Amino acid sequence: MFANNLKYLREKHNMDQLDLAIKLGRKSSSSVSEWEKGKYTPKIGVLNDIAEIFNVSITDLMNKDLSLETESRDGLLRIYDKLKPNRQKIVYETAEQQYNEQNNVIELPANNEVVISGAVSAGTGEYLGDGFKETVPYNGEIPDHDFAVVVNGDSMEPTFENKQIIFVKETNEVRNGQFVIAEYDHQAYVKKFMRDENGCRLVSLNKKYNDLPINEEHETSIFGVVVL
Repeated sequence: MFANNLKYLREKHNMDQLDLAIKLGRKSSSSVSEWEKGKYTPKIGVLNDIAEIFNVSITDLMNKDLSLETESRDGLLRIYDKLKPNRQKIVYETAEQQYNEQNNVIELPANNEVVISGAVSAGTGEYLGDGFKETVPYNGEIPDHDFAVVVNGDSMEPTFENKQIIFVKETNEVRNGQFVIAEYDHQAYVKKFMRDENGCRLVSLNKKYNDLPINEEHETSIFGVVVL
């Protein structure tokens, strides 16, 4: 979602990739190009900068299809402008009624709040750290944990679903078969740690994704184990 949103917002604001790169303090457009191709996601500090440049929230930047929202609003305005005054009045009154009904809806509060420290991928990788914190509502029992993260992607389904909040205990010592939060080549994942005669690796439960071998060719750090 981030890759598509980035390209959409950049083009909407009439920027080429180099324009955006310069605004982010970079000398070339190579990083922007790789982000838009979905090769990797920038660190949270850069995501903050991108969100500020385009005046959107990080949550929307990462999780919503911004092109659909804007196209729906712009399309509605185009239709409204083509209507005769009496029909414009009907549209306005209907919209006002919907707005008032929406504001009269009583939303039940969530049981708890959780501080999220970033996202981990079940797919292409995310970044943790850089001081990112976001408090979100959470319905359910909160276990003893050191930090919480959101899962992006489906490679750990059915155990961990896309957008699920998971809780983590910090440690760099893990047992075979545990679910871990790991940094692999500078990107953060939730995976199953496996050690056998073929060596160590980070395993996806969804078999359409390849395992990540842990060896001297890749930089790997374990942040913690998932609290189940």
